[in-house]
Amino acid sequence: MPDDDILHEAREAFDIAVDFESDNRRDGLEDLKFARLGEQWPSNIVKQRTQENRPCLTINKLPAFIRQVVNDARQNKPQIRVHPVDSGADKETADIYNGLIRNIEYTSDADVAYDTATECAVSIGFGYFRIGLHYAFEDTFDLDLGIERIANPFSVYGDPHSTAADSSDWNSAFVVEMVPKDIFSVKYKDAGTIDWTSEGYNTLKDPWVTEDSVMVAEWWRREEYEKEIFQLSDGTVQSKEAMDECWPMWAAQGLQVINQRTTRCYRVKHYLLTGADVLEEQEWAGKYIPIVPVYGDEVDVEGKRYFKSLIRDAKDAQRMFNYWRTTSTELVALAPRAPFIGPKGAFKTDANKWATANTTSHAYIEYDVTQGGAPQRQPFDGTPAGALQEALNASDDMKAIIGLYDASLGARSNETSGKAILARQREGDVSTFHFQDNMSRAIRHAGRILIDLIPHVYNKERIVRTIGEDGTQEAVQLKTPVPVTDKQGQPVMDEAGQPMTRVYDLGAGKYDLTVTTGPSFTTRREEAAEQMTEMVRAFPAAAPVMGDLIAKNLDWPGADEIAERLKSLNPALQQQQGGVPPEMQKIMAQINALQQENAALKADKEIDQQKLRIDFANAETTRMKAHTDQFKAETERISKVAEASRPHPMPREAA
Repeated sequence: MPDDDILHEAREAFDIAVDFESDNRRDGLEDLKFARLGEQWPSNIVKQRTQENRPCLTINKLPAFIRQVVNDARQNKPQIRVHPVDSGADKETADIYNGLIRNIEYTSDADVAYDTATECAVSIGFGYFRIGLHYAFEDTFDLDLGIERIANPFSVYGDPHSTAADSSDWNSAFVVEMVPKDIFSVKYKDAGTIDWTSEGYNTLKDPWVTEDSVMVAEWWRREEYEKEIFQLSDGTVQSKEAMDECWPMWAAQGLQVINQRTTRCYRVKHYLLTGADVLEEQEWAGKYIPIVPVYGDEVDVEGKRYFKSLIRDAKDAQRMFNYWRTTSTELVALAPRAPFIGPKGAFKTDANKWATANTTSHAYIEYDVTQGGAPQRQPFDGTPAGALQEALNASDDMKAIIGLYDASLGARSNETSGKAILARQREGDVSTFHFQDNMSRAIRHAGRILIDLIPHVYNKERIVRTIGEDGTQEAVQLKTPVPVTDKQGQPVMDEAGQPMTRVYDLGAGKYDLTVTTGPSFTTRREEAAEQMTEMVRAFPAAAPVMGDLIAKNLDWPGADEIAERLKSLNPALQQQQGGVPPEMQKIMAQINALQQENAALKADKEIDQQKLRIDFANAETTRMKAHTDQFKAETERISKVAEASRPHPMPREAA
């Protein structure tokens, strides 16, 4: 688009936004000056009373109400939680998203941005913060996201056609700044000299150009466009650009197009311009305008949105309170000026002392006794009860209008029991909860913007820091294979016995988010420790079971070490581990190992002894066998000798 067309469209969009927001900005500025600067008396009344030397007291009670709501929101920070929503996403990557977003909030002081926007919403009806993009370090090309505060809410002009509660449908937004002309010439025109009577600046009107300054505007412009997407037979969805580039390869793999449709998408452009010059132009990576509004009390009247502060309707009650307190003070201040009354001539003796009796202390004052009795001062009846009562009524009116009573503000009220005080405090929290809820909506939209931007910013091999909910930090490698480990930190093996790896790709899969509102992790830990301590007091038998958990949640030096020692004495864990503490289990394991080693040695010794016995038995058997053989041989010899010496019988025929 040519620069002239961009400038014409920008000026036209800005004029529409200014006209649409004029009522909200006027009322918001009045609220800010009234509640925070104490400008609570009309200027003509102040001028009149000043001329008459009459007081204009301002006893501003509204900041206490504002601080109550804002500080309550500070104690209950909304937290972004990312969840996987499709088959391409997983819980581990969602945890990396969570840790990365916490790191973004920590490094960019997001709590300052949230608190500033909340305070503006409570004080004037609207506030803003923004999502920024900057280099991670001075000597790197890596980009990081940041959440930045917008200190001046009147510098932002949103989309007048927006209807979403969190303004996620903004198609146009301006962030403006008035820059002195001499600084502008150096910063944006390369130290060149600008002829403010030409180059298109001579036709500009206020506020684009004033006598001493020029308005520089960031214009965020979102436009809708259509693109074709294709679903392949493997289930993946590809854009037309990817199809044109990779289709021959996919076709060779046997993939086919099974579905095709046209979808609507958004792209955002960022312009830095004056009314007569486009200074910068660039494409934004995401599909949302990175300006996040935080609204107060919203009212829609005939299609126009009005945003009201907490104290908008309580200003008249505050004015009445100032008037009646001023009146009562003025009446009391007039009391010393009540005149003395006496007969004519009674004041002639010490005329000067009588004239200065209201301003100077005198040891004595004389009067002329010939003129009658002593002069008497006109008595003062005191502050009229009506003025004091009206001041009290005005104070009560402020509480009733805002919805915060004495118990919510920490003051003593007519409640006597703790439950009654908590109930009244809870009523006050409910009456102002819409401010916190609107902040939660804003942070949810900020999380949506971050989830949209993270795949575009953290899209290459790099190491990022993630922060856990308890503050623990971890370095995570992106786009690089990393080992898969189990809960004990040991590598997980595949079927082939090789270590398994995975790649964390923040651009794979789709993720959604929820926002939870509650105390910070530190506050919840302290509350948990306190409640567990109270439980142990009520049920002492639970102390051995809960001792390690109580110590773990306490903010002591060495609390973690104490928790580990108590954990070893926890009977529940001992039962899970066979009734033996971990330290004793280690000792028993060492004893078992020694016993097994001793048993092995003893077995080896017994084998040697048995071998010796067997050898001895074999030798004895051999010796006995030899003795037996010798005895057998001797027996045979004797038998043969005996047989030879015996006489032989004669044959029968010979006889």
